[in-house]
Amino acid sequence: MQAMQSGQTGAATKTRPAPLFTNRQLIRLLWPLVIEQGLAVLVGMADTVMVSSAGEAAISGVSLVDMVNQLIFNIFAALATGGAVVTSQALGANDPDRAHDSAGQLVSLAAVLGAGVMAAALAFRAPLLRLLFGTVTDDVMAAALLYFFITALSYPFLALYNAGAAIFRSVGNSAVSMRVSVLVNLINVAGNALCIYALHMGVAGVAVPTFVSRAVGAVVILSLAAREDSQPLRLSRATVFQWRRPMVRDILHIGIPSALENSIFQLGRVLVVSMISLHGTVHITANAVANNLDSVGCIVGNAAGLAMITVVGRCVGAGDMGAATRYTKKLVGWDYLAQGLVQAVVIATLPWTLALYTLSAETFRLAWLLVVIHAGCAIVLWPAAFVLPNALRAANDVQYTMVTSIASMMVWRLGFSYILCVRLSWGAVGVWVAMVVDWVCRVACFVGRFASHKWEEHAKNKGRKGETARE
Repeated sequence: MQAMQSGQTGAATKTRPAPLFTNRQLIRLLWPLVIEQGLAVLVGMADTVMVSSAGEAAISGVSLVDMVNQLIFNIFAALATGGAVVTSQALGANDPDRAHDSAGQLVSLAAVLGAGVMAAALAFRAPLLRLLFGTVTDDVMAAALLYFFITALSYPFLALYNAGAAIFRSVGNSAVSMRVSVLVNLINVAGNALCIYALHMGVAGVAVPTFVSRAVGAVVILSLAAREDSQPLRLSRATVFQWRRPMVRDILHIGIPSALENSIFQLGRVLVVSMISLHGTVHITANAVANNLDSVGCIVGNAAGLAMITVVGRCVGAGDMGAATRYTKKLVGWDYLAQGLVQAVVIATLPWTLALYTLSAETFRLAWLLVVIHAGCAIVLWPAAFVLPNALRAANDVQYTMVTSIASMMVWRLGFSYILCVRLSWGAVGVWVAMVVDWVCRVACFVGRFASHKWEEHAKNKGRKGETARE
C-alpha cells in the first residue's frame, strides 16, 4: 500500500527495508560478550596473582603452559567460528533446518576434536615442553609439567563449551554464554583461593579448579542448548549423533583455515616465548605479567570480533552485502573508540596494577615497558588488525585471512623477533617490537582487502553454491 500511495503522490522515495540489526540489538549482542571476555581476562589475572605467592618459578611454569593452552584454545575457537558462521548464514537465509543441523554437527565435531587433542597432549606433554622450553630451570619445568597434565584433562570440556557458546551467539543470545561464564569463573576463582591459600597446593591449586570449572561450564551450556524453551536452535540427538557430511564439510571449510591461522599464530607466540626464555626468569615473568595486563585492553576488541561473526554472517546469509559493509565499518569504529579508552586507562593505572603482583624491581620495570609498547600501539592498530578480519571470515574469505596472518607471523613476528631478541639481545622488548611490525602488516593487508570488495565475491559464490545444493 505504501508503494501505491507513494506512486499516487508522485514521491520518488522508496520504503526502506527494516535493518537486520538496530543499534540497540548490536549493543544487546555486544555487552554480554564484553562482560564474558572481561571475566576471562580478570580471572586469568587472578590466577597469575594467586600463583605468584608460590614464587616466580611457579608463575613462569604456568605462563609457559598457558601459551600452549592458548594454542589449543584457539583451535577450539576456530572450530566454533566455523559453526557460528554456517549457523548465522543459515539464519540470515531463513533456513532453520540447516541452522539446526549446523549447531548439532558443531557439538559432534567439538567432542571428537577435544578428546583427540587431550589424548595427544597427555601422551606428548613432556617432550613437547622440553622441545619448546628446554632451557628453563628444573623447578620451572616441573611446575609446567604438572600444570599441563591437569589442564589437558579439561580440553574436551573446553571444546564443548566453545561450541555451546557459539550456538547461542549465532542466534544473538550472547547473554546465555555470559551467565554461564560468570558461573565458570566464580568456580575457578573460589577454587583457586581454596586450593592455593588454604590447601597450599601450589601450581596444582590453579590447575584443578580450571578443570572443574570447565567441566561444569560444558555441562551447563549444552544442557541449556538442549532445552525446548531455550532458544531457536535446540540441540537434539538427531542433529548431534547423526553424521552429516555436507554440513561437516561446510563447518570445516571455515574452521580448518581459521584453525591453521590461529594455531600457527599462537605457535609463533610460543616460539617467541622460547626465545624470551633464553634471557632468564625475569624476562619470562615480565612477559607473562604484561600479557595478562595487555589482555585487559583487548577485552572490547575480542567481544567485537565475536559479534562481527554473527552480524556479518547474518548479512551474508540474507544476501545483503551492503549491510555487511555498513555493519563492519560500524563495529570496527565502535571498537576503535571503546578500545582506545580502555588502553589509555591500562597505561594510566600501571603503577597500581603491577603492584598486585609479587615481582622483583627489575621484573616490574620490564613488565611496565612491555605494557606501554602494547597498549600505545594497539590504540591505532589492533581493531583493524584483529576485528576487521572476522568480517572477511564471516563472508567465507577464509583463505586470504589465513595466508595473510601466517605469512605476516612467519616473516615479522618470528623472523624479526629472532633478529631483535636473540641476535641483538633485546630480550622480551625485541619480541614486542616485532609484534607491532606484524600488526602494521596485517592492517595494511586487511584494510586493503576490505576496501577492494574482493571478499564479497566469496560470499556471493558461496550463496550460489548453497542455492544449487538446495535445488
